[in-house]
Amino acid sequence: MMFNFHSMTGVTIWTIVAVIVLLWLAARANPITVAGSFVRELLSSRKYFLHFAAVIAILLVNRLELWVEEKLPAQTDFTPAIFHLEGNLVASIQHFFEHPTLTWLSSFFYVVVFPAVMIVSIAVYTFHKRQSLFYAVCYAIIGNYLVAFPFYLFFPVFEVWSFHPDVRLLILDSFPTFEETYRSLSGLDNCFPSLHTSLSVTMAVIAFKSGNRFWRWFAGLTAAFIIFSIFYLGIHWVTDMVAGVVLGVSAALAGIKISERKTGKSKVYSSRNDSLGQ
Repeated sequence: MMFNFHSMTGVTIWTIVAVIVLLWLAARANPITVAGSFVRELLSSRKYFLHFAAVIAILLVNRLELWVEEKLPAQTDFTPAIFHLEGNLVASIQHFFEHPTLTWLSSFFYVVVFPAVMIVSIAVYTFHKRQSLFYAVCYAIIGNYLVAFPFYLFFPVFEVWSFHPDVRLLILDSFPTFEETYRSLSGLDNCFPSLHTSLSVTMAVIAFKSGNRFWRWFAGLTAAFIIFSIFYLGIHWVTDMVAGVVLGVSAALAGIKISERKTGKSKVYSSRNDSLGQ
């Protein structure tokens, strides 16, 4: 059954529901047990706590970036250059596929499944004692944001719908208050690179290292669908996506490498856990 989002409260509730379902499917355990293992790890390990706190801090810095951007002198708008490069490609994708059901599903993945995948990744890797994967996720998320911030400040690119006359912000059909409630999390000109793309790809790359068959396929398919959704919903340019994929893969591989070095492990997955998620 399709429904509309009317507030961030509704988005939060559905994200919690998605997290609970995905925890059960990915960990094959009671979601409360999985969440409890994460809380215990945070309380018992100073290292765990500091890494998780750093991730929360970088997410909060995202709000600070918007404030800094307002204080900076006006920067050159690179949107016309992107449009000159791509033309009507995003408009063609949106017009070809447009359908109410697909609009709702794309919106659901964009605002609900996207954050749920990051939350579940952290919880499941903790529950399965894959500490190196937990640290890899932390380093990769921080890396994604640290690389993206300078572009958002000094290389502004506006979302497609706000520039292209033939592209509509379809997410408004399922989330009518999107501009009033969700917009505070992302500036209208914070388009290049696409963090929805980069973070989704990062989660997929790390998931494929986990050995959890359900999670690696779910994270991979989710990343692919979110990449489609950013075009379909009229938000990102193809150029944003390409940069996002490069950033996502690079951040994931760097996160894994740093984690291996700091944990003293040469690989993040052992054959003992090969049956996880099967």
